[in-house]
Amino acid sequence: MRHIKITRADDGIATIFMDNADEKMNLVSEAFVTEFTGAVDELAGDDTVSGIIVTSAKPSFMAGADLNRFITRPTKEQALEIARAPSEMHRKLETCGKPVVAAINGLALGGGFELALACHHRVIADDPGARVGLPEVNVGLLPGSGGTQRLARMIGVRAALAVLLDGKPRGPQQALKEGLVDAIVPADKLDDAAREWIKNNAAAIQPWDKDRYVHPESTGLLVPSVASYLSMLPAQIAKETNRNYPAKAAIAACVFEGIQLPFDTAQKLEQKYFAKLLSDPVAGNIIRTTFVHKGEARKLARRPEGFGKTKHGCVGVLGAGLMGAGIAQVCAEAGMKVILLDRSTEDAAAGRDRIAKMLDREVQKGRRAADNAARVMDMITATGEVSDLAPCNIIVEAVFEDTRVKADITKRVQAVVAKGTLFATNTSTLPITRLAAAAEDAGRFIGLHFFSPVNRMELVEVIRGAGTTDATVAEALDFVQRLRKVPITVNDSRGFYTSRVFQTFIHEGMAMLGEGVTPALIENAARFAGFPVGPLTLLDEVTVDLPMKIIDQAIAEEGDRYEVPCGRDVAAKMIELGRNGRKAGGGFYDYAEDGTKYLWPGLAEHFPLAAEQPHGEELKKRFLYIQALETARCLEEGVLQNAADGDLGSVLGWSYPTWTGGTLSLIDTIGIRTFVAECDRLAQRSGPRFSASDWLRKRAEENRLLVEVA
Repeated sequence: MRHIKITRADDGIATIFMDNADEKMNLVSEAFVTEFTGAVDELAGDDTVSGIIVTSAKPSFMAGADLNRFITRPTKEQALEIARAPSEMHRKLETCGKPVVAAINGLALGGGFELALACHHRVIADDPGARVGLPEVNVGLLPGSGGTQRLARMIGVRAALAVLLDGKPRGPQQALKEGLVDAIVPADKLDDAAREWIKNNAAAIQPWDKDRYVHPESTGLLVPSVASYLSMLPAQIAKETNRNYPAKAAIAACVFEGIQLPFDTAQKLEQKYFAKLLSDPVAGNIIRTTFVHKGEARKLARRPEGFGKTKHGCVGVLGAGLMGAGIAQVCAEAGMKVILLDRSTEDAAAGRDRIAKMLDREVQKGRRAADNAARVMDMITATGEVSDLAPCNIIVEAVFEDTRVKADITKRVQAVVAKGTLFATNTSTLPITRLAAAAEDAGRFIGLHFFSPVNRMELVEVIRGAGTTDATVAEALDFVQRLRKVPITVNDSRGFYTSRVFQTFIHEGMAMLGEGVTPALIENAARFAGFPVGPLTLLDEVTVDLPMKIIDQAIAEEGDRYEVPCGRDVAAKMIELGRNGRKAGGGFYDYAEDGTKYLWPGLAEHFPLAAEQPHGEELKKRFLYIQALETARCLEEGVLQNAADGDLGSVLGWSYPTWTGGTLSLIDTIGIRTFVAECDRLAQRSGPRFSASDWLRKRAEENRLLVEVA
């Protein structure tokens, strides 16, 4: 066997060691299930074996299913088969007639923890790296091989649903407290503890396999406390998900229905729920973008070939404002020395102090060790002298978003650093090729668009200018990877990819307001579509004059070639009214001293309501479609080099709803022909910005997917 090893000891206890021959971690695959089932059959039929320990020969126990198997949407029949085999494997293990202990030596997640639940006893190592959980809800699924049914029978409905619905892993202490494991022992005592339990529990059997077993909550709605909880849960889930994510509702229903059934019947019910979710596009979309494509990006799948890895030792960060300080922090956390430059040493020191205060808050909350915070701060030097940047072998500029300001600092810094030093600009809208005109060597100039707050946002948009070399792209990607960020690589254009597409969301919201749509309807439609906040809320946070400055600069540099966004007139009116956003005291919303906010009543006066209001579904469609359409244009124009980066950038960059898989996956999910037809209808009702290009129409005629599926 390639993935399983069996040992037998003189005390009659056999150990099944999981040891995936092809991966660093143990995964549930067809080959693994076949081998593990064979091992159980072998040991069950061996009269010399008195008990079984299940553990791992790797540092982790098991990471769960290989999600690469799920990126293509299977039929319900295929999905049922995917769930059936491991379910039968687990059932065979727990009914083999011998006591079985899971010796959990590291991560046991998803299918790995379901395997542990099928054992009669669970012992976990007292190690911070050892964690258990059922995170399937995070990828649009539910545990499909007994997890929902065993957990509900072990710890009760409410406690089980808490674990199943939040999808968070638990460390040893929390897992013990919640009843997910039975004991915690030092890592080097796992085997001893497992053997001791087997020797004292020779007749181990699962509670649900005992005669006349009835789950205490199987009467369901007849128990007042259970009835109250289960009656309110669907509404709570609907509020959380806006019915865009079916997994939570399926989990709740599966647990509620399953506890009223015999275990084997309940397991078949669970398999049907799993199959329904797996054959639904939502799970496939989430898995493909947030797991498969994200994993590929982390591994630098788009890195140009033929260049050795670069490891930077000293980074110069220009600008100690919010973005510059954030970039300095993540560089220092990655082990690089940072020279933080601003107009004066005092200004730079203020940025460094901002980092120190943020780290101190994390220490106070127990999220970071004090010595770690101290090490990070020791890596950062604040200065107002450009000459102090001489030792740096990469520069990241994060000064004011103005072409002239950036050009000036670029020339000053390149006069003191070594020739050929990589120079990156953190800009969200200004074309890289234009900024590179100020550089000594345009080939060594690149855009690195970080997102705020830098310490929490994973995405970095790597923008290639017209003269940027492959070697520079490769080096920049190495730098991003060292920061533990997720890069997407795009070609130059105004707004690049992320800012260019994202601005269509806020402008569409302002256009709706200008059309007389009720402001609350605009905001709610965006949230119901799956966006974390509405466009008017977002504009108040970033200030209304930000998109206006972007528009004005684009007009100044491109003239008539620039297509003015649909929300410009509304933005201009708000600025004229002195309603620039939250920092200005109010924008689309008013803000009370107690922190509450409400839509500004004056909106109705300046943007009169239309007599006939659109349906919320129509507004949801406009928000989703305008961004998908602009992304398709980016792909057509070559701004996006591949569709996967388009999806990843939309989900990680500005929280485009993950149920869609991203802007381009939305088109594939709807069907490209249906999408183009709907765009034609929207163009007639809402304007030519919704018109599909000839390129997209041709793909629709050919019914071609935009996102390649492996």
